[in-house]
Amino acid sequence: MSKIKNILVIGDSCIDEYVYCSSDRFCPDAPVPVLNTIEKVKSLGMAGNVSDNLKSLNEDVSFLTNKQTVTKTRYVDKRTNHMFIRIDEGEDLINLIEKDKLESIEWSKYDAVVISDYDKGFLDESTIQYISKQHDVTFLDTKKPLNDWASDIKFIKINNIELDQSIGYLHDKESLYQDKIITTLGSRGAYYRGEDYAVEEVDVRDTSGAGDTFLAGLVSSYLTCKDIKVAIEFANECATQVVQKKGTAKIKLPL
Repeated sequence: MSKIKNILVIGDSCIDEYVYCSSDRFCPDAPVPVLNTIEKVKSLGMAGNVSDNLKSLNEDVSFLTNKQTVTKTRYVDKRTNHMFIRIDEGEDLINLIEKDKLESIEWSKYDAVVISDYDKGFLDESTIQYISKQHDVTFLDTKKPLNDWASDIKFIKINNIELDQSIGYLHDKESLYQDKIITTLGSRGAYYRGEDYAVEEVDVRDTSGAGDTFLAGLVSSYLTCKDIKVAIEFANECATQVVQKKGTAKIKLPL
């Protein structure tokens, strides 16, 4: 059994709420279905999902996130898993992390720092740059276009859409970033340093939070084996497991 790692996760989080419904008729005064609630399921989302998945991998996790409550409520047909609507609340209330909180952290006690930046206002570029300078093993997943503020990050996980918005900058800094960037490609797996990491073809039920799960698996595995290629393969396995489940699912061991 591998040694439990001590990991700090920093980022904006939300409550993912799934309202599972049934529907057998349309509203008489509008062309919309009438939803009958069957059950409600809540879990932490965004950076909270990264934290919970690391805990599912038996890691020791500290979590620093926004005080303000953000909710993402999805109304979903329970039988087909078809989502009718998603309602987001509270994102405009998120405040930037307080500087004194960062300055009080004992960085050396952590094996790694994970920055899960959904770009909702909790972290700005200078704050991410500050965090990256406090620890040698820092992972980043960000919705922001990359620039020099990310140059001290050890590994950066982005999806192919996020890669496109930074491609010009990365082209000019290829030698600096070629060992850092790991691109997730959905059903096609992941890409790193010219190599494709394919995934098993499975019945996908819900992709919500799959990127968070990939990140958690990547960090946990890398801290165990110190081989990023092995870690990518494990992260793929973790993401493949959760997309076969409904909602914002968590990793379940053994894979």
